[in-house]
Amino acid sequence: MLWSLVKILVFVGVIVAITLGLGMLLETSGGVRVSVANTEFTLSPLMAILGLVALLAGFWVLLKVLGLLNATFHFLNGDETAISRYFTRNRERKGFEALADGLMALASGEGRTAMAKAAKAEKYLARPELTNLLTAQAAESAGDTKKAQEVYKRLLTDERTRFVGVRGIMKQKLAEGDTDTALKLAEKAFALKPKHEETQNVLLGLQAKTEDWSGARKTLNAKLKHGSLPRDVHRRRDAVLALSEAKEILAEGSSIEARETAIEANRLSPDLIPAAVLAARGYIEQGKPKYATRVIKKSWAAQPHPDLAAVFAEIVPDETPEARIKRFTALTRAQPDHPETKMLLAELNIAAENFPEARRAVGDLAETAATARSLTIMAAIERGEGSDDAVVRGWLTRALSAPRGPQWVCQNCQTVHPAWAPTCSNCGSLDTLSWAEAPETSVSMPAGTAMLPLIVGALQDKSDTVEAEDAEIVPDHEVIVVKLDDEPAKDEDAAKAN
Repeated sequence: MLWSLVKILVFVGVIVAITLGLGMLLETSGGVRVSVANTEFTLSPLMAILGLVALLAGFWVLLKVLGLLNATFHFLNGDETAISRYFTRNRERKGFEALADGLMALASGEGRTAMAKAAKAEKYLARPELTNLLTAQAAESAGDTKKAQEVYKRLLTDERTRFVGVRGIMKQKLAEGDTDTALKLAEKAFALKPKHEETQNVLLGLQAKTEDWSGARKTLNAKLKHGSLPRDVHRRRDAVLALSEAKEILAEGSSIEARETAIEANRLSPDLIPAAVLAARGYIEQGKPKYATRVIKKSWAAQPHPDLAAVFAEIVPDETPEARIKRFTALTRAQPDHPETKMLLAELNIAAENFPEARRAVGDLAETAATARSLTIMAAIERGEGSDDAVVRGWLTRALSAPRGPQWVCQNCQTVHPAWAPTCSNCGSLDTLSWAEAPETSVSMPAGTAMLPLIVGALQDKSDTVEAEDAEIVPDHEVIVVKLDDEPAKDEDAAKAN
């Protein structure tokens, strides 16, 4: 409304200026004397200005007539569109000027202005494939999603702009949270332009979110085929998707297919710990312990992990603690200085009640790399060697506030996960979870494996319920319980015997 008022005031000002100017010319004495072919003409100032205007108008008409004659000449020589181009040239100029102004307004964030310019450009150009796109983007910039969706739907009718329309509606559905519709539109956009990298990424992310692992692997192969993904990254992510597919098949009860898919995932990426664990269990079910051992050893050499030690123990579940220590030598001699290896050896020796050897195995981890697990191991060693309750309690107190150690952490958003997953539950990124130290600001979460995964039934005589004032260690899977005040219980039992 303010702009309309300004225009009215400007119009009135111009009229007043013209009126005043004409009045001044009429009151001005003198004139202009023109001599042509011995004929002299005397013009008043007003007549002189009117004559000048008429002369300019006549010159402009002459140029237009010459342009029309030129177009007619070309038409007579076979150019059938010469005359139509002549009459539409001015409209095209105005239309392209409006289009350019609309693009500049859109880049400046002026959505409403861009929409007005797009409407003007459409009026002069009648080129919806150009103006509709500008209108849709301008409507989105102005927050008019309904108008933008209407325009995107109009783009679907033209084969040249169909992809743009599908992509625009897909992005709107994503913003609304309608992932089912967005997935269908992403598949349609991918079919129209399989080389479009953004569409590939959106489709892959939606397929992973909806756990369509088979479809995600096809999209991943397309990214490799069209050169938008390095081959080494493709192998790793294909392994992640194959592992996820194997877990889904296993959940459906098809253990044979799941085993084969897990083995394939491990072949694609031997350092992918969950794939190695699932493949090893598949070999154990097949009665092929040598293959399982080979898979675990290869993965352990790349990245020691408690889950690998746990599945390695499953190869021979009924062996004695001493036999287990001997068999685990094939595993622990790879990366012997790794903290995971040291803690594993300490746990094995605690299970065998060889506490001095467990102390030698754990070394100085409790001081140089103190974690809840390494401090728990030290408490178990002290208890096994008969140390005072105060010493054991000291280790337990430190364990309560110590870092959890390596966990499954998303490298994109630093979210800690209790177990490995193909996508981050927070940011939805694919293949971003790694076994690493969590940031200090992260809240500790339960690990996916036991803190002491291999001590099974080693301290059954110490597994009674601890009183409220007792100190107790209960790992994630309740593998080991350290009691501090069991002496009074023994005295009570002796008194009852007497």
